[in-house]
Amino acid sequence: MTSLATRLPAMFRLSSLGTLLLYVASFAVALTLATTLVTLSGHSMSDTVLALYQGSLEGGASIGLTIDQAAPLLMVAIGAIICARAGIFNIGQEGQVLIGGMTGAAVGLFLPGPGWLVLLLTLVGAALGGALWAGVPAALFYWRKVDVVISTLLMVFVATQLAFFAVNRDYLLQESGTGGTVLSSQSDLIPEAVQLPRLGEYPDLNVSLYVFIVLGFTLAVTLLLRYSRWGFRLRMLGHNPIAARRNGVRAGALGGGALLLSGGFAGLAGGMMLTGSVFRFQPGLADNVGWEGLLVALVARNHPLLAIPVAVFFGALRAGGGFLASTGVPRYLVSIVTALLVLAAVFPAAYAEIRRRRRPATAVAGG
Repeated sequence: MTSLATRLPAMFRLSSLGTLLLYVASFAVALTLATTLVTLSGHSMSDTVLALYQGSLEGGASIGLTIDQAAPLLMVAIGAIICARAGIFNIGQEGQVLIGGMTGAAVGLFLPGPGWLVLLLTLVGAALGGALWAGVPAALFYWRKVDVVISTLLMVFVATQLAFFAVNRDYLLQESGTGGTVLSSQSDLIPEAVQLPRLGEYPDLNVSLYVFIVLGFTLAVTLLLRYSRWGFRLRMLGHNPIAARRNGVRAGALGGGALLLSGGFAGLAGGMMLTGSVFRFQPGLADNVGWEGLLVALVARNHPLLAIPVAVFFGALRAGGGFLASTGVPRYLVSIVTALLVLAAVFPAAYAEIRRRRRPATAVAGG
């Protein structure tokens, strides 16, 4: 017993060291490949990194843009984490963000009332739109056993077509025009009173109010997942659905609710982008926020607080990528570098999971 007790800390340190070395090796390979690709495309890796830094971290305005870009990603990631804790893999956030933005635009443009009230209802409407869009796959799964991954993914394509339909019909969200003006496939600007205020002034540090909304939701979800009965039952459902049902957990209500919450968070992200930065609905409103928010959750390994720095990292890449494109460097280089870094961040966890699953099979074969 004493021997085992003295060996455990050493084993733990060895495991931690191995994990650290695996992360270092993964990022080294990713950066090497990224440097090679950038160099082969006729650009300098050092100039590319400098441009990314200038666009994301050099000065108050750049830092504010990075934070603004990170906030919707974090909101989507929090919803994805709730779903993952219940053992459900929602990959339809891109469509849910889009539907949330479209629903919010309809409320913000057509609902009369005081600006603060319409703003609040716009955000609520956006969250409800995203939740209802996620509710379709939830109903299909618990009613007809349709796979959630497939249904949520297919709903993204339906959302895209619905968005194009809405902004090309004058009786829906198409931009108003007079005197033969060529109308764009976008909505009118939402009223200034329905726009979220910003804290700070350009060119100094300035951020939208939705940053603090996201941080509040992140803290609340973290506490609920860890300390509430709801969080415990959610984890129970994710780890062992059969045991959860035998202990009185209603899988349809709890799992379906988690999927609705995930869609609601994604829809709210679309509403925040609408009222905080874009100010009009366009079919490209989502701008990969749904996909990248899902990646934030995966890289953070479904830990809400860890998702904060990961979201900031992705936000810096988005902010720096826009600046990099303005210098003449193709935007696809940023996407390639981002993809390589994401793979480097995910690979050690995936490798550890594969080894963990192989271990029982090896033990059974050896027995």
